[in-house]
Amino acid sequence: MQRFASVLLLDARGRILLQERDEHPLIDPEKWGLPGGHVEPGEDVLAAAYRELAEETGVHLPPGDDGLRPFGVFDVDHHGDGRTHEVHVFAAAVDLGDGDVECHEGRQMVFVDPTAIPGLDLGAGARAILPRFLGSRLHRDLSRELPPGRLR
Repeated sequence: MQRFASVLLLDARGRILLQERDEHPLIDPEKWGLPGGHVEPGEDVLAAAYRELAEETGVHLPPGDDGLRPFGVFDVDHHGDGRTHEVHVFAAAVDLGDGDVECHEGRQMVFVDPTAIPGLDLGAGARAILPRFLGSRLHRDLSRELPPGRLR
């Protein structure tokens, strides 16, 4: 089974970083999704999440307590053919805005208000993950005031 690592970033206003994909990717073209991608053979899933986040957004989070926290592992059918992929999801709260994030893949990478998410054309992974994340304990914890030491 192919493994993926995805990242949920919350800004200080509680918005979630999402990627609007363009027409080029094999998975979920023209849809909205989370930053992330394939876990390389032999690569740790957490290391893959940090790597994918940096590659796609230019955001380099510090490891440890101020870095990514595990949210869960999801079986996602990216192609709608019954074959699932294992998606490891991590989350963090950051003191960043749209201007701090680079878009290295897709059309745009922006923080989106959670109330606007139901109106977006979400890819399979985002459809499976976001409803479970919003309102979860980790979402509530990350939505609190940013602790000292976060990215500025």
